[in-house]
Amino acid sequence: MEIIWKKAVFIELIVEANPEAFEIFIAELADLGYDSFMEEQETLKAYILAENFDEEAIKMLQIEYAKIYPFRYTFSKLQKINWNETWEKNYEPVEIANKVRIRAIFHQPKSQDFQHEIIITPKMSFGTGHHATTSLMIENQLEINHQGKVVLDAGTGTGILAIMAKLLGASYVEAFDIDEWAVENSRENALLNNCSEIVVYQGDILVVDTQKRFDILLANINKNVLLADIPAYSQLLKTSGFLLLSGFYEEDLADIQQKCEENNLKFIKEKNRNRWVSAVFEKV
Repeated sequence: MEIIWKKAVFIELIVEANPEAFEIFIAELADLGYDSFMEEQETLKAYILAENFDEEAIKMLQIEYAKIYPFRYTFSKLQKINWNETWEKNYEPVEIANKVRIRAIFHQPKSQDFQHEIIITPKMSFGTGHHATTSLMIENQLEINHQGKVVLDAGTGTGILAIMAKLLGASYVEAFDIDEWAVENSRENALLNNCSEIVVYQGDILVVDTQKRFDILLANINKNVLLADIPAYSQLLKTSGFLLLSGFYEEDLADIQQKCEENNLKFIKEKNRNRWVSAVFEKV
């Protein structure tokens, strides 16, 4: 299956920094609209549509991280990128908790060694499984009963969490994303994993039918969006339903917890990796 891209002009941003900071920079750049990332030793490459590029935002990041993770950057315009070739050179399978393997379509299967294998076509969508927040979310999903449950994946990206929910036995899975390409990509990935019944659409939390109620709600986004949307998440959850959140740092957990408590969501547990957190709450 080949990914065919619309004709578009991209900006390639090249960041030279301490590799320890790459996960942080990937999250920051994703918030700015960058959708594809490549790590090469001490260099991080990030891609964004030229029309969405804002150099001032990069300069602000330089100032913000000057004392902790100083970095240099360059950028250039690119056209007619062969994303298939680029991903095949850089994308490696991801293994989570010795139970889940996430691979691209061009990798050889090893499903006999894992309970679940998820196949994706890595496009310009956030959430390939490499970032700590995605793997932490999946680790939390593995510990929650999905059998026969109704699940909502907010900000689905590549659709990995929605697919994971279906593979874990969810009876109905709904997912949305504000990005058109993310919606297209998650639909393709759902088909690849024989999960065509997953309902995927474009929009934000405001387009979800407020009459619906979910047993599990997944949201791997960022702190600001989470804080704004937690009241809506609570409204959409059934009593005793679970809310799984990620996309924020350890120091942000207190704010997330407070907002959840204000909206009848009880803190259950958290998982941490490289300063990132995935937390589980229950609707009371």
